[in-house]
Order: sequence, then structure tokens, then C-alpha cells
Amino acid sequence: MKLVLATLALSLAAAPAMAATGPFFSLGNTDFIVLLAFLLFVGVLLYFRVPREVGKMLDKRADGIRAELDDARGLREEAQSLLASYERKQKDVQTQADRIVSNARDEANRSAEQAKIDIEKSIQRRLTAAEEQIQSAQDKAVREVRDQAVTVAIAAARQVITEKMTAQRANKMIDDSIQTVGAKLH
Repeated sequence: MKLVLATLALSLAAAPAMAATGPFFSLGNTDFIVLLAFLLFVGVLLYFRVPREVGKMLDKRADGIRAELDDARGLREEAQSLLASYERKQKDVQTQADRIVSNARDEANRSAEQAKIDIEKSIQRRLTAAEEQIQSAQDKAVREVRDQAVTVAIAAARQVITEKMTAQRANKMIDDSIQTVGAKLH
């Protein structure tokens, strides 16, 4: 309403309205006719309460915009809380993944150390078994050499005895053996 009165006051005080020739308040003056048409138009607008309806529409539009802004703020806050929640979850998942990787590395290192220990034990067992086999083979070879030496010595002794033994000598040896056994038994 104040806007209408201000517009009316300005239109009356305007210099071009005063520039027309002849009396201002006559139907021959176009400026006066334009003023009357304008006032009639403003009057019709006021009669049909257009400014009030425009105000209501503007208020309704402002309320709608305000509601949309409130909804947008709510959505923004919800989005921010969801973002913060997802960021926390992502950090938690990253921490858990780091922990899993660390545990896997530790387990792999422990398994590698255990495998080294097992391999060393296996090598030690194999070395021991090989040394035992070598010792057994040496002992067997020594026994075979001794057995062979005994066999050779017996054969050589038999040959020497058969070549050098006479019946007299054999009888004398038997008698000496009997006396030695008799002396040792009594």
C-alpha cells in the first residue's frame, strides 16, 4: 500500500506531467488521461485486493522456499552425518585391514622360522643317519677286513702247520696241551 502511495506522489511531482500545454485537469491533456488510467488501474488492483493476494502468494512462496531450505539443511546434516559415519567405518575397516595384514606377516614370519627350524632338524637327522650309515659301513668294512685277515691267517697257519707238522711233533703238542690243561684245572 505504501508503494502505491509513493508511486502516486512521484507521478504527480514528475516534471514531464507539468510540461504539457494547457490546463492539466482537462481531457485534452494526454498526461492527465494517462494519470487517470494509471489511477484507475491502481484502483482496480486495490479493489480486487491484488496486492494482498500477491503478498499471500509471495508469503506462500517464501514459506515454500523456507521449507525447502529447512529440508535442504536437514538433508545436508544427514549427508554429513552419513559421510562422517562412512569415514569412521572406512577408518575402522582400514585399521582392521592393517591389523589383518600385520597378523598375516607375523604368521608368515613365524611359519618361515618354524620351517627353517624343521628343515635344520631334518638336515640334522639326515646327517646323523648318514653318519651312522657311514660308521656302520666302516664297521662292516673293518669286520670284513678282520674276517678276511682271520681267514687268510687261518689258511696260512693251516698251510704252515701242514707243511711243517710231523707225527712226532703232533703227538708232542698233544701231550704238552694235556699237561697244560691238567695243570691249570688242578
